[in-house]
Amino acid sequence: MKKRILHIAQAPGGVERYLHTLLSNIDKERYENILVCSQDYDIDSFKSITDSIVVVPMYRNISLPQEIRTVVKLRRIIKKYSPDIVYLHSSKAGAVGRIADLGIKNYCIYNAHGWAFNMKCGKKKQFIYAAIEKLLAPFCDKIIAISEFEKQSALNHKICSKDKIKVIYNGVTSSCDNSHDSSLAGIVPDDAYVVGFVGRISKQKAPDVFIKSAAIIKKKIKNAFFIIVGDGEDREKLESLISNLGLSGSVLITGWIDNPEIYIKRFDIAMLLSRWEGFGLVLPEYMLAKKPIIATKADAIPELVHNDVNGYLVDIDDYSSAAKYAIMLHNDKQLASRLASAGYDIAMSDFTSERFVKNHEKLFEEIVRL
Repeated sequence: MKKRILHIAQAPGGVERYLHTLLSNIDKERYENILVCSQDYDIDSFKSITDSIVVVPMYRNISLPQEIRTVVKLRRIIKKYSPDIVYLHSSKAGAVGRIADLGIKNYCIYNAHGWAFNMKCGKKKQFIYAAIEKLLAPFCDKIIAISEFEKQSALNHKICSKDKIKVIYNGVTSSCDNSHDSSLAGIVPDDAYVVGFVGRISKQKAPDVFIKSAAIIKKKIKNAFFIIVGDGEDREKLESLISNLGLSGSVLITGWIDNPEIYIKRFDIAMLLSRWEGFGLVLPEYMLAKKPIIATKADAIPELVHNDVNGYLVDIDDYSSAAKYAIMLHNDKQLASRLASAGYDIAMSDFTSERFVKNHEKLFEEIVRL
């Protein structure tokens, strides 16, 4: 008999891609999957990989009346579908979902997809976020951490016991075709040396640092072109910075797109200059596309990017070092190729969708036998 899993998710972006990979590859003969998601999700992309989809309005901003309504709706949905497992994705869904699931007979798994208390948001907020996680931790059976850093961070904050938390690295689907996509002709100059970044235009992902490094790179590499694949709340501020630095004709911001891989293929160098990062799902995507990486030493990133092996690590906000490494890789194609090949091997060993899904299925089987 199939086990029924009810996934509850609020945050789009990386969590949405995580879910898409899991639900696309999970064994449909053994698991029935119901997705309860926010209005921000691309519902059509999930229709063929789920058994049912329910949209429940959920928002990043906290409003007590709204959260109460959400809890009531989620509780009705959980009772209606009577799942074997409730799987909660991200902090907001984890909070309202665990409250909604109180007293209902099932197994509950929670994945924060990056602890909120690790954000650079001030000591008071960090304390509150950690206190909430500690308060709610007893109301789930297992917590998934997306990296060893995230696991250790939870243990350091005494969120839960060591045996309650399990690391499952994110996984991405391999593509053998790393050739340039002709659809970018006329969008990206044919002779451009492309430095790219995929992620939300927000404080966390530090797109401002990317652009400041771009200004230095452009002075040394005249045909340099910069691509930001993503969108976000800081876009207007970033566009102003681009203009002030005289880069308006050398930067492309794509907005949110369904196929970031066509742009990643066009990158010569891939960057992720995050200020905090629980994993960095785009990093194995860069590796599978055989791109040398320049990233920060933030949180879990050094678990994926190793200095002078598959890329280079810089301090947070150190745009001059990021630019220095980009220029060095431009001038040494053999080095860039070596880093790219090593990254591909690491991704194929540790960060495939097959391994990611298999580890989930193993956990699901273990938990229903508790």
